[in-house]
Amino acid sequence: MITKDIINQHGITEDEYARILEILGREPNLLELGIFSVMWSEHCSYKSSRVHLKNFPTTGKYVLQGPGENAGIVDIGDGLAVAFKMESHNHPSYIEPYQGAATGVGGILRDIFTMGARPVANLNSLRFGSFAHPKTRHLVHGVVAGIAGYGNCVGVPTVGGEVYFHESYNGNCLVNAMTVGIMQSNKIFKGLAEGVGNPVMYVGSKTGRDGIHGATMASDVFGEGGEERRPTVQVGDPFTEKLLLEACLEAFKTDYIVGIQDMGAAGLTSSSIEMASRAGTGLEIDTLLVPRREKGMTSYEVMLSESQERMLMVVHKGVEEKIKEIFHKWDLDAVVIGKVTNDGLIRIKEGDKIAAELSVKPLTDDAPRYNRPIKRPDWQDEIQRLDLEKIPLPKDYNDVLLKLLSCPNIASKEWVYTQYDHMVRTDTVVMPGSDAAVVRIKGTKKAIAATTDCNSRYCYLDPFTGGKIAVAEAARNLVCSGAKPIALTDCLNFGNPEKPEIMWQIEQAILGMRDACLKFEIPVISGNVSLYNETSGNAIYPTPTVGMVGLLEDVNLRTTQWFKNEGDVIVLIGETKDELGASEYLKTIHNMDKGKPPEIDLEIEKNVQDLCLEAIQQGIIKSAHDCSEGGLAVALAECCISSKNTAIGAEINIGSRVKGQGSSNDIRNDALLFGESQSRIIVSLNEKDLKKFIGIANRHKAQTDVMGKVGGKRIKINELIDLSVDDIQRAWKCSIERLLM
Repeated sequence: MITKDIINQHGITEDEYARILEILGREPNLLELGIFSVMWSEHCSYKSSRVHLKNFPTTGKYVLQGPGENAGIVDIGDGLAVAFKMESHNHPSYIEPYQGAATGVGGILRDIFTMGARPVANLNSLRFGSFAHPKTRHLVHGVVAGIAGYGNCVGVPTVGGEVYFHESYNGNCLVNAMTVGIMQSNKIFKGLAEGVGNPVMYVGSKTGRDGIHGATMASDVFGEGGEERRPTVQVGDPFTEKLLLEACLEAFKTDYIVGIQDMGAAGLTSSSIEMASRAGTGLEIDTLLVPRREKGMTSYEVMLSESQERMLMVVHKGVEEKIKEIFHKWDLDAVVIGKVTNDGLIRIKEGDKIAAELSVKPLTDDAPRYNRPIKRPDWQDEIQRLDLEKIPLPKDYNDVLLKLLSCPNIASKEWVYTQYDHMVRTDTVVMPGSDAAVVRIKGTKKAIAATTDCNSRYCYLDPFTGGKIAVAEAARNLVCSGAKPIALTDCLNFGNPEKPEIMWQIEQAILGMRDACLKFEIPVISGNVSLYNETSGNAIYPTPTVGMVGLLEDVNLRTTQWFKNEGDVIVLIGETKDELGASEYLKTIHNMDKGKPPEIDLEIEKNVQDLCLEAIQQGIIKSAHDCSEGGLAVALAECCISSKNTAIGAEINIGSRVKGQGSSNDIRNDALLFGESQSRIIVSLNEKDLKKFIGIANRHKAQTDVMGKVGGKRIKINELIDLSVDDIQRAWKCSIERLLM
């Protein structure tokens, strides 16, 4: 009998249960309730966000596959395409950081190769709590080790990402994993259960009890602790994943496969139901035929398990033995467990006994969709209020720069990315540590660049502006690498959507992202929503992470952020304004998360990016680096010290008017150096190319300021900063490792 307690344990509301009774005309059994639970969970149905996600532009001249499949795909010419997607594994990583992060990597890898693509790059976006919190070090060590342990073993390089720390993540870390793959543009495989009578095959690893109700757990808030949910975290095996990857890619060379789907969240349940839903068919599955690694498993456990390294395939009738031959060669299970039907039902059998029988459509297309109440928080005006007159100017700007360079959000993340194998496959030509990673495509002149970006403080203080900036900065990072941005994926991380204030953050961030996507003609082709990132009523800062991919037609024109040669001219593209709100300077030096984020004019941003990209493509840019956290002084310091080979100094005289010189457009010295005005890129070039560069700038109506020259062993800025490159490099490189000791 289904009791109230059982319904609550499955995360089903009273209204939703009443709807289930209406759909079925009877009470569900436990397996059927479990199926409704996972399919109607936030994680699988997007029931709180779908109404807002439709605002995203999803089509464009490069798009071959948009949202709705395992991953999005863009055409890059010459018969090649790029598949990519980003997903979250936040709740599991907080409960069990190593396996949570590892299986996050495994899941996103499968999303890519199930489309027919060979994964060529992994990236990630990580958020942890304050170092003052007792769990932060444990989480950082576990998550980083999990990403490295899985990615390194499976043989896909981890080439880029971001790591941030803030007390809003004390109770919920964020682990967003992204994978990029290369494929033939005419060999796309989709998750379709087509062809009545075609066999349904289970391939890969055996099923265990790990991960049961993982999707439901990921769609709920935490109380204190969370360790009681540890059994819902999956356990990964990267060596099996590698075998599965190669077996699938071998099978894709045949004409045997009709459709294929990764068994990710909700395992066999979601993969089977989603494949039937897309094709408008039904499926019949016999759970007694599913390979198991544990005895005594019920159909409920088999259907809801999220055991890793498994795929569900529909193949043409008569090729079953050939599929088995391929997968057995790779030492993997391959078993026929059912067939495609034409009745629109998902029928779960235990031999001759029917264990569950449900219509597919109510589980997918007709799942609940909520247009939840939206309310701008009462406290939003207060957190945006910032009186700069009450912020004292620093007495020692050298000291401020050193403190910023050593703060966890700006300091070198070398401790993290050196644990990842970023050179396996030997195609990574710009490694972690620059604005974007660049991976060449063997046999061509082409390369792809990839990045992940989001400033959650901006999104907390103004989610609309923060959403715009997340897209703009990702595009800016790609442009600085020499790539044209072509599409994005996202991971929308927020708190409890049942709170109107959280829904306001979600709505505003999406609208801001949409505006930037439309302006830059960058479609959203895949993504993930992670809600309920909240513990004991404390939500994370809104974090709509953007993963973006760009195309370089000529890999030889790739660009990195560090200065190259003594005597090169340093130019700032863009304008510095009197802005300090939402800055890392304000947080690190004055312990304030306040003010409005910097303004962004999308037209100006586009002009700046177009100028930089054209100048790179004409071969006159030696280095390019965007200004973001820490402002101009930090960006200039990074240009001096972020090379793996050698540090080099610079002498800078910023042309913007400085406080105290009598102009009506005065800029405070701290805003000049550490303000985070948008749409700014620092480039260096040979002096002989300056006239040509200025000509390109004028054509794009982009403001430029010749600031100084590369050279020496010190960084000097406007007689405000004078430090040796050794000192700034030491401050920048040592802090993360020291904090993690």
